[in-house]
Amino acid sequence: MAFSRYVAIGDSFTEGVGDPDPTRPNGLRGWADRVAEVLATKDPDFGYANLAIRGRKLRAILAEQVEPALALEPDLVTVYAGANDIVRPKVDLDALATEYDAGVARLAASGARIVLFTAFDPGSGGIYAPIRGRFALYNEHVRAIADRHGATIADSWRVASRLPEGVTANDPRLWDVDRMHLGPAGHQLTAIMVLDTLGVPHDLQPLPLPDLPVLSRRERLRADAAWTRGYLAPWIQRRLTGRSSGDSIEPRFPAIGRVVSPGGE
Repeated sequence: MAFSRYVAIGDSFTEGVGDPDPTRPNGLRGWADRVAEVLATKDPDFGYANLAIRGRKLRAILAEQVEPALALEPDLVTVYAGANDIVRPKVDLDALATEYDAGVARLAASGARIVLFTAFDPGSGGIYAPIRGRFALYNEHVRAIADRHGATIADSWRVASRLPEGVTANDPRLWDVDRMHLGPAGHQLTAIMVLDTLGVPHDLQPLPLPDLPVLSRRERLRADAAWTRGYLAPWIQRRLTGRSSGDSIEPRFPAIGRVVSPGGE
């Protein structure tokens, strides 16, 4: 299927955090850009906008991005919202799902193809393991919302079936050094997942992954301590002070326009 006007809304996941490109707004590329680059090869008049801003929770995404997205008259909208709510100390996922449902209904009424994402499976280890149940409940809400409004699911929870042999969803080579956002290889796999889900032919391939370093226990502890100081502590401090990493950030591509592949014109 060909699309001519694609709008991406959401948080850091869709903004592209973790996939650096100094030639682009906010210094990022991301999976949505990668999807748009492929879609642009199918239609010379293709246009793309990305309204996502890091740190945004679900209610803010709905309040700030849905109407601007509709004003751009898209025929394809991708939505990722809720991750920043799931990881808060307290969250009412049932109440959030009701609001999410209303927002998706508004988007679906436009006639655009809507793509919703499930959250990835954090597994039984790692920083998100204690709230794995929240991720699963959130995903059930997303699936129900998609069913009600005819939306398409990009299923991050089941992405393991798309991973190269020997690679798991928690593989650090797929993630940024902050351990909270996808790295370039993760964004590439997400782009492949979205295009495959939409049935769009493409020639994207998983990015090559380096060998995992073998670390001693002392080296792992030193790395964990550095990560805590450099990333976890600032994240907690923002939560305690009510600040967001996206407070001074503007949308990368607020208007429909051309998307340029790396090295392209």
